Formats: sequence, C-alpha cells, structure tokens
Amino acid sequence: MEKDDSSPGPITWCVIIATTCVLLFLLQKILWLVVPFFLALVLYYLLDPFAKKMVLSGHTHNFAAATLSGIFLLATINVLLFLYPMVLSHIDSWQDTMSRYMTGGYSLIDSILTGLEQQFNFARNAHMADSMRSNVTALQDNFAQHYLGTLILGIAAWLPSLLLIPMVAYFLLKESNHFRQFLGLAVPNAFFEKTLYLSHAIDRAARLYFVGLIKLAAIDTFMLILGFWLLDFPAPIFLGIVVGILGQVPYVGPLIGCILALLVSGTDFPGDVSTAYNVVILFLVIRLLDDFLLIPSVVGKSLNLHPLLSILMLFVGGTIAGIAGLMLVLPILGIVMLLGETLEIILTDKRLMARHAYAVQLRELAAKRDLILPN
Repeated sequence: MEKDDSSPGPITWCVIIATTCVLLFLLQKILWLVVPFFLALVLYYLLDPFAKKMVLSGHTHNFAAATLSGIFLLATINVLLFLYPMVLSHIDSWQDTMSRYMTGGYSLIDSILTGLEQQFNFARNAHMADSMRSNVTALQDNFAQHYLGTLILGIAAWLPSLLLIPMVAYFLLKESNHFRQFLGLAVPNAFFEKTLYLSHAIDRAARLYFVGLIKLAAIDTFMLILGFWLLDFPAPIFLGIVVGILGQVPYVGPLIGCILALLVSGTDFPGDVSTAYNVVILFLVIRLLDDFLLIPSVVGKSLNLHPLLSILMLFVGGTIAGIAGLMLVLPILGIVMLLGETLEIILTDKRLMARHAYAVQLRELAAKRDLILPN
C-alpha cells in the first residue's frame, strides 16, 4: 500500500508537536503582543469580506483597509475611555459585590451538601458539609480582598494593548496580497506550486477556524441569554455575554462560566437548590449541542486534527502557557501541521527535488558562461 502523501509520517508529527511546544513557550514571553495579534487575525477575517466588497464597488484597497480598521479603532478608543476610569473607580464596590456572590455560592454548596447528608449515609458519615465549611471560611473572608483587586488591576493594565488590534488588522488588510507576492518571489520556481498551495491552505484553515469560533460564540451567547432569561436571572444579557465569551476558552472557560452562574443562583435565589440544578442542566445541554452539532457543523474540520491529539495538545498548551496556551495551541498546531505536511511532500518528492537541482545547475552554468576563456 502506498503512503498517503497528504498524511504526515511519524517523524514529521514529532517535529510538528515539538515545534508547536517551542513556539508556545516562546510566545508566552510576549503575550502582551501575541494576544492582540491573535485577536487582530480574528478581526481581519471578519473585515476581509467587507473590504473585498468595497474594492469591487470601486474603492481602492488602501481606502477599504483604512476605513474599516479606522472605524474599529475609534470604537475601541471609545470603549477604553469608558471602561478604564470605570474599572479603577469601582474596584472597591466590585470587591464587595464579589464577596456577596461568593457568600451566596458557599451557602448554595452548603445547602446541597446538607441535603446529601440527610439522604445518604456515606455523606453523613463523611461530614461533608462540616469539611466544606472549615475549608472555605478563610477563602470566603480573604478572596476578594487579596485577589480580586489584583485581577482587576491586571485587566486594566492590559486594556491599552487592545489598541494594537485595529492597527495590526489594518496592515493585514492592506498588505496581505503584497505578502503573498513577496513570499512567491522568495521561493525557487520548482517549489512555487507547493508554496501557493501552502499559502492558500493556511489562509483557508485560519479563516474557517476563526470565523467558525465567532459564529459558535454568538450561538452559545444567545442560548445562554435565553436560558438565563427563562430562569429569571438578573441582567441575563450581561451575564450571558460574559459567560459566552468565557466559554470560548477550551474546557476551562465553560467551567468558570458555570461557576459564575451558580454564584448568581446561590445569591439571588437563596435556598432554591432547583435553580442551581437548572443552571447545570443548561450548561450540559449547551455543551452537548456544541460537541455533537455546532462544532462539527459551524467550526467544522478546518484544522483536520484528530480529537485525541486536540485534547492532548490542549493539556500541553495549558501547561506551557496557561489560559493563553489553551486559546493559541490549536491554531498554532494547525499552521505548523500544514507547514510540516508541505515540507514533507516537497522533501520526499524526488522529481521535484531533481527539478530544483537541475534549475540550480542551469543558473550556475548561465552565470559562468561568459567567464570561460576561449582556447
């Protein structure tokens, strides 16, 4: 059976995974630049169709890029001017609010464990409620005071870097075609066809992945808002947007979002354990819809990664670079995989390598032709 040229071999896969890990380790050192660039790529793929429509309607490419990125830049500046002073001025009140919601969450857990102790002997013998109370008392008293302020100040320090997003998106919209031409001119003629394939494959995979993530986030946010509204939660739109954005961080995000919703349930519906159960059911239903319906149909198989490899690399990415690694590992792995596949095809194609070697010999002969002295 002949080897499938489109499938990387074991050595290539080892190189792909090792390269991805090295890139994650290096990129975590400059996350202040990597995260805005990552978000700028998402913005580029969202604005690119509008830029193409403006070009087809008669505008220049530069005008389309400047207009679209400029509109987003102005919107970003206005949001930052609104959020930055608000974050700094409301730290104390947010600490108190967080303390109140954590207290409600602990009361909810205590109610659930007390109910379990009343129904099951193993829970009563283990003194689960008493153990929980002793373990969380110190955290309940000190969490908001010691951690929340630092978290909010850290977010405030990151807000100015968001200004890089529309700037980077502008150059991506403006220079993407020039970059492809530059890449084509830098590649030997024998490898030109494979380079075009590589460029198109990376662009297509990234476009499908990022646009699919945006669509998935919008659908999940709508379902969360609807679910919170049906459960009569306060501010269901705000809570649904926050939890929907958090849910796009693989594995960790949905868990954090569910915990936030349970904190709200325990605080605003004290003693009502059924609301907490409904929250858990809501998140389980959305998770099942994502895994079995929405992700295959909306995001699709844009990166062509095996599910087991995706799960393992998510753990690796989280270990190397934390939450940022969870978000960046799959796009980086997809791009490195395409590079590895193409390089393997080129290096194992004997005819292609022979054409390149022959072209080099022809250039050497042409360069030496006028240097040969006549006899």
